[in-house]
Amino acid sequence: MIKPRTLTLIVYAPSLVGKDGRTLDVIRGMEKALPGLRLEWRLSEGGRPIALPRRDTWLIKSIEDGGFPLICNGDESYPVTVMGCENSALFSPGGQSQFEVHAKLPLDEPVIAAAAVVLEAVAEGAGSFWGHVSRYGYGSEVAQQFRRSAHGPERSPRGLPMLNLPEKLLKPELPCFLGWLNYWSSAAARAIGFPDPDRDAELLNRARRTASGGWVVQLTEAPLDYDNPAHLDALKRAYERFPQIGGRDSP
Repeated sequence: MIKPRTLTLIVYAPSLVGKDGRTLDVIRGMEKALPGLRLEWRLSEGGRPIALPRRDTWLIKSIEDGGFPLICNGDESYPVTVMGCENSALFSPGGQSQFEVHAKLPLDEPVIAAAAVVLEAVAEGAGSFWGHVSRYGYGSEVAQQFRRSAHGPERSPRGLPMLNLPEKLLKPELPCFLGWLNYWSSAAARAIGFPDPDRDAELLNRARRTASGGWVVQLTEAPLDYDNPAHLDALKRAYERFPQIGGRDSP
């Protein structure tokens, strides 16, 4: 099967409050971070792009149920999409509902080069706890790491550590898992003990500090590929370094 050449970006933030201006901060941040990007279209019921001449006004008016509708760049041959939704407190860390932003971008050299800046812009615009950018298909891998029974396996089929389900985590700032690029707010970084100059030298070589005091940390040079043994080893080392991720240091 041919894998779609797509990068997925998701950030997890405090819930929206009314017609929350963070929605515009997210969209404008994406556009500024990726040269030439214009997110000024919505999709019809049939999936065709429809121009939004007053995008900002439409977007604020369209906020409902803790999220905003999907908007895109209007280019079906090179699609970039972004939408926001609310995740119920029943399924979120710390029993607090969360605002999630989900974006999809083409997996090509310009996007890969800008991905860290895009993640920072979206995460900081949303006021996020944490977030990530990962290659399409990461979700099925992470799903195999979630512990659904006290008597389940100690490792996933890839040999990665098992993680507690998000709703089992005690704090919203605790990252639930690791991706290729990882955004950790200053609160998330403190919660997992990053950075330690002695233990995190390798990660710090591929990390950038954000304007709010958070971090964007890149695990591997190229987008994380679970079929690449070197990438899998880097992922295992990072999980070993941060047992707080996925709540593995909690009973």
